[in-house]
Amino acid sequence: MGGDSLVRARLGGTADTMMSKVPGPSLVKPADPRKRDDLIDRVRQRLFAVVDPKMLANRNDPNTRKELNRMITEVVNQEGQGVHAENRLRLAAEILMDLIGYGPIQPLLEDPDVTEVMVNRWDRVYYEKNGKIRRAENISFRDDEHVKLVIQKIVSPIGRRIDEASPLVDARLPDGSRVNAVVNLSLDGACITIRKFSRPITAEKLLEYESLDRPTLDFLAACVKGKLNVLISGGTGSGKTALLNALSAFVPGDERIVTIEDAAELHLQQEHVVRLEARPPNIEGQGEIPIRALVKNALRMRPDRIVVGEVRGAEALDMLQAMNTGHDGSLTTLHANNPRDALSRLETMVLMAGEELPHRAIREQIAAAIDLIVHVSRMRDGSRKVVSVCDVGTAEQDGSIAVDELIALRMMESGVVWERTGRAPRFVEKLAWQGVELPGGSGL
Repeated sequence: MGGDSLVRARLGGTADTMMSKVPGPSLVKPADPRKRDDLIDRVRQRLFAVVDPKMLANRNDPNTRKELNRMITEVVNQEGQGVHAENRLRLAAEILMDLIGYGPIQPLLEDPDVTEVMVNRWDRVYYEKNGKIRRAENISFRDDEHVKLVIQKIVSPIGRRIDEASPLVDARLPDGSRVNAVVNLSLDGACITIRKFSRPITAEKLLEYESLDRPTLDFLAACVKGKLNVLISGGTGSGKTALLNALSAFVPGDERIVTIEDAAELHLQQEHVVRLEARPPNIEGQGEIPIRALVKNALRMRPDRIVVGEVRGAEALDMLQAMNTGHDGSLTTLHANNPRDALSRLETMVLMAGEELPHRAIREQIAAAIDLIVHVSRMRDGSRKVVSVCDVGTAEQDGSIAVDELIALRMMESGVVWERTGRAPRFVEKLAWQGVELPGGSGL
């Protein structure tokens, strides 16, 4: 293993906001990239000889980082004679971010307003900020191998691998940000997608962002307190998990909650919570614990509520059975274009369980289990809003499931308005059994 690889193998964490004070990397493109690469290799070899591994282990200390920055700058100045001073400064910043961070994308990861980072190829980096996707014009990697090195740095500390045999990987950064990486499949080279971890959005914040209005929030809060089974649907990046996290705050604190996620994102405020996370197979292809196994196990953990971060496969059947066997008040999300599509997707996922159930039996289970569908959408301006709240009825004679809209988002000249349809929800009696009344009475 070369010096550069050994240094990387000893590193693990992320850089903090101190890094934002350092000029961004890869801004200078020398006439001969090979000379630049040779300079970087020489600097790294010398750093490997002088940097104490204990210093790297203490990389989160600001004083340690200042000392690393001083050492790197000194070596770059010595090895980079004849290189413009500004270029040497930027080169030192790039090497520092490689050592204690994730290379050129580190400033984006540290920007609190950036919510997603996308590396399409080594010289095409994009990010989402304030709901809009922009290209990072001044940020790029050195080459495709540089991207792969950063991917390896992300996945190695958590025991994942990515190579010719396993070209896809899902991982998590230490701060909880979700990472998906692809190598040897994209025609443009390795690519990375990072959904940054953000602090849980409270219900009051949703009001502040105009994701819904106060009457709609009060209605949903009553539904959660009344132990209705709620399904939150929407597209990618529409705010499903944020809404789920906000609504979970209305679960009474004396109830035992079990959360089940593919990658832990939920942060419930209650104390009596058990958090379970699925586990992918190891390098030998063994040890996988899928969501479905966790849902089955959760039933043996005496839960008052089961919260599934997202259903996307055969676990849908076990979740429905849990809802239909006394575990009321369950919450989950799924990808769908509208509330009715959400039920169709749920039916398809149940079929993935391979139980060969008749379609009518599946629909009857869905109708009996799901009380409410809350559909969220990402608007053209980047904002996320609750666009529809639907009551789920019984399975009809023709096999369809009755879905009635209770609240709908309307676009008016004066702005957005959440209209009440005036229909009385079917679940009023169920709420009454829990001692919960809907705000404003049974009608909307």
